Amino acid sequence: MAAMIEVKDLTKWYGRTLALDRATFAVQEGQIVGFLGPNGAGKTTALRILTGYLPATSGEARVAGRDVLMESLAVRAGIGYMPENVPLYMEMRVQEYLRFRAGLKGVPAKNRAAAVERVVERCWLKDMRRRLIGQLSKGFRQRVGLAEALVADPKVLILDEPTIGLDPAQIQETRRLIRQLGEKHTILLSSHILPEVERTCSHLVIIASGRIAATGSLEELKKGLTQGQRVILEVAPGKTGDGPAEMARALGQAAGAADVAREDAGDGWTRLRVSPAPGADPRAALYAAVAGRGWLLREMHTTAPTLEELYVQITAGDQAVPAARSTAA
Repeated sequence: MAAMIEVKDLTKWYGRTLALDRATFAVQEGQIVGFLGPNGAGKTTALRILTGYLPATSGEARVAGRDVLMESLAVRAGIGYMPENVPLYMEMRVQEYLRFRAGLKGVPAKNRAAAVERVVERCWLKDMRRRLIGQLSKGFRQRVGLAEALVADPKVLILDEPTIGLDPAQIQETRRLIRQLGEKHTILLSSHILPEVERTCSHLVIIASGRIAATGSLEELKKGLTQGQRVILEVAPGKTGDGPAEMARALGQAAGAADVAREDAGDGWTRLRVSPAPGADPRAALYAAVAGRGWLLREMHTTAPTLEELYVQITAGDQAVPAARSTAA
């Protein structure tokens, strides 16, 4: 796959403030990539540079093989950009605005009506097409912003918080639409709603303090982390009469085990959550401990860290995660 977005050593200073520090990542053609990071991490700066709204201090950025500084107009023509706060003309009607924007984006006059009809349908705006934008709710304005980003049918979509202001049903529809768009477009999506990113994106780029902290698929990144992983067991004492405290103590002494939490699972069973020591897999030792004491075991499985746990670990610098080849430049 060819890289549709390539960023190499991208740096941006605002006076004496360093917003981007040699950021390097790539987005391959056809991927839906979540661009995550805390407030002030440099996400918006990076997006503005990629879309030609802001020059970098140093480094390189290319979209579809074109340099965003030297070929800015060509880059903009191939990008659909939806910023977090969508700039709209409140006095224009939805259909009128989309036709106007299609013209600015170079859509031929003979094709503009069909282009507007296509995005009005895809963004659930048919009933609002003749309404003044200023009379729309924030959720509908977000839809107009998404429709505007799509109207020229660009190869690359850059979406900054696309579901802000939407109700739960609209969020589900937007998530479904983004996945559909990923079949035809390359998408870089910035969002603070981590469950939406987890359900929508195939890969992640995580930025912290202006630096790229991790890149790769969610599965690849989770494999590099142990904090958040747990082994879950449901154990009963059998004939030993051992209580939950003794079970937790014994399992905590198994090779590779760190912390153990316990809770009542009902009917004499105890659920134990074992956190592994860094880099360890304690499952065999846990099973041996249970069998050796004659306890009954009805369940044992592992749980992976959630995206929220992954995000917190990486942005807090608790554990270094090497960039995966699938998205690293």
